[in-house]
Amino acid sequence: MFLVKKHDRENKTCKIHYVRMDDFQRKEQKLQWLSENPLRKIPFEIVRPDKNNNWINLADNDFERLLPLFNKNVKYGKNNEALFELYSLGVVTARDEWVYDYDRKHLSSKLKYLIGVYNKDRALHKGKDKKEIATLVDYSIKWTRAVKNDLAKGKKYRFNKNNIVESLYRPFVKKKLYFNKELNEMRYQLPNLFYNQNLAIAISGTSSSKPFSSLSTDTPYCYDLLEKTQCLPLYRYDKDGNRTDNITDWGLEQFVKQYNNDAITKQDIFHYVYAVLHNPAYRKKYELNLKREFPRIPFYDDFRQWTAWGEQLMNLHINYETVEPYKLRIANCALPEGVKPKAKLKVDKAAGIIILDNQTELHGVPSEAWEYKLGNRSALEWILDQYQEKKPKDPTIAEKFNTYRFSDYKDQVIDLLKRVCAVSVQTMRIIKEMESGQ
Repeated sequence: MFLVKKHDRENKTCKIHYVRMDDFQRKEQKLQWLSENPLRKIPFEIVRPDKNNNWINLADNDFERLLPLFNKNVKYGKNNEALFELYSLGVVTARDEWVYDYDRKHLSSKLKYLIGVYNKDRALHKGKDKKEIATLVDYSIKWTRAVKNDLAKGKKYRFNKNNIVESLYRPFVKKKLYFNKELNEMRYQLPNLFYNQNLAIAISGTSSSKPFSSLSTDTPYCYDLLEKTQCLPLYRYDKDGNRTDNITDWGLEQFVKQYNNDAITKQDIFHYVYAVLHNPAYRKKYELNLKREFPRIPFYDDFRQWTAWGEQLMNLHINYETVEPYKLRIANCALPEGVKPKAKLKVDKAAGIIILDNQTELHGVPSEAWEYKLGNRSALEWILDQYQEKKPKDPTIAEKFNTYRFSDYKDQVIDLLKRVCAVSVQTMRIIKEMESGQ
């Protein structure tokens, strides 16, 4: 590959002169070719980068003419031309093993230990500068720059059980989270979004390596829920807890004009957006754009049908824990006396089987359940991945707090898998209706 970048003064843009060489040629062969072919004689291909300076995998579609879901100018009050005003990344804790757990009591124990070590160091190193403190602290806990700064300032930490909240950690997997300013490295706008009850559409962020995906939530969520997760809330709250619609008046006006219908509400638009983001035709057509830019939304015919699909999907995905379970058959086998079940959490998709351990399997998983994917895994596989028995990476957690055993959650996981299997099947039914209705 050989490139020459050249500025086009007339059009105030850059263009790239491109020629491809054989990737398998040796360096000496490439240099020989260049010595024998002066630049003026090389048959370059002219490539003009797009407005975002992308010059490979250029998308040729109408993406720029669609409605922007959100952008920085609207977020910071410079204009109002996007559907949503506020958006936010998910929480980045920088210490997941310390501040997340399935069990509230176990989480409390970890936090009390961490805070105890921190406060002990605070008392020992009071008055010392930050550089000196960095070499003296007890590294049995997870330190970050922000926590070290608090230590240098002499700030005391206190455990508060009210900071423990329900959180969506991975797709259809909730954990308890210590949602706390000091021990979460970045919370972004989440305190303003989940000050009180709310609904949000989570989407995978730009530059994601996995396929674009979207999932609704009514709880705080992890940055890695999908991948580089951004969120579009229905409402936002001020510091006093006052609630405001997060869909802009400008956005509502665009829909009212397009469909000539004054009865359209902001909640209708919220559901419409959720349906569109699940549309396979939309994801395929704008696949390249969705990897590099925030989503934009087209106007489809039959607004009410798309709104209905979005509402059905959101009800399924928010209320997955109470959906009627799919009738999977539990197959148990007897183990030799004294032998305990060993966790496996694997699947045989062709046979429709989930292997939980060497004693129990779930049979009758329909093929369409595997088709409902978020990123590179099906919803069912996300659950199996998260409930694996894994040795914690943090040495202190591994030594003092490694109490997780799948057997303690086996019945809970069976129930969850049955319900998410039902959610997956119903989700794919709605998605296939979208495909057939276009």
